[in-house]
Amino acid sequence: MKCISKGDLTAIKLHFGETGNTTFLSPVMIKPIVESVKKAGGNPFLTDANTLYFGSRSNAVDHLNTAYGHGFLPSVVGAPVIIADGLIGKSDTDVEVNLKHFSTVKLASAAIHADSIIVASHFKCHMVGGIGGAIKNMGMGFGTRAGKQQMHSDMKPQVDPEKCIGCGKCTKSCPKNAITISKGKASIDIEKCYGCGECLITCGAKAIKIRWDSDAKSLQEKVVEYCMGVAKGKEGKIGYINYLINVTPHCDCVGWSDISIVNDIGILASTDPVAIDQASADLVNSTNVNPLSCAAKGVGEGLDNIRAANEVDWSFQLAYGEQVGLGSRKYELIHI
Repeated sequence: MKCISKGDLTAIKLHFGETGNTTFLSPVMIKPIVESVKKAGGNPFLTDANTLYFGSRSNAVDHLNTAYGHGFLPSVVGAPVIIADGLIGKSDTDVEVNLKHFSTVKLASAAIHADSIIVASHFKCHMVGGIGGAIKNMGMGFGTRAGKQQMHSDMKPQVDPEKCIGCGKCTKSCPKNAITISKGKASIDIEKCYGCGECLITCGAKAIKIRWDSDAKSLQEKVVEYCMGVAKGKEGKIGYINYLINVTPHCDCVGWSDISIVNDIGILASTDPVAIDQASADLVNSTNVNPLSCAAKGVGEGLDNIRAANEVDWSFQLAYGEQVGLGSRKYELIHI
């Protein structure tokens, strides 16, 4: 725990698991991290930011109840749970990155105010990102709901008139005055809208839809840029742990858990998010596929183990991460 100094407020970034999912990292696996942070002199807390979609973690109350229900209690893990972007996902800080997709990124305030961070990731496949490892856990995970909207979509939100009740809350929240109410329904001016996602957060009727149509390369690069925002000013203060167990075809945001595509491999640790994700992917791809997994068919067609699960090229984020200086794809595996 060289990244932790005495007195540090240390964020342990993890995923508490969506209700119905069982393959998220268990509290039993997180407790040793908490104990190690304390031994290093840090003051740890468990954290994640609210989700963009309306599941069991889209606001801090539901998020905390989900975390507690999954066993992430202070009495179990030895550390409190703090939702990084506040009650409804609006506790954010803009961080300047000046990269290809974003000049600034919208990050959960707890990520910015923490002195050090341990990113504990359940490494698995992902339906858009290809892989869900350290980069996705930190970048997408620490984005606010507005930030997640920016990462997920190159398009604009749209109103479902059947669900809209014309309450006008979205018009008050829009920073660009792009929303108006006409004949009892909200309407978004796509010329004014810049996709910040504030209306998604505000709409209690769930009448504003998300367009999940960014291509994989664009989304992965955007996630990397959010990682750059998290890492800015925290050089040498972030550690990464990837758990290569229950390597499922989909992320832990789904309300179920599929069969692992390979047998459990082990646990990796690094100070480089690009290297640890590259090593994790290489290990998964060099392991025999579980014949009971849905990924087995794809491997037979010549795809690698990970890409077979969703037919998504997972390498964009690693190449871009190396390009912008987030880390290196070169690594050395040291067995302990």
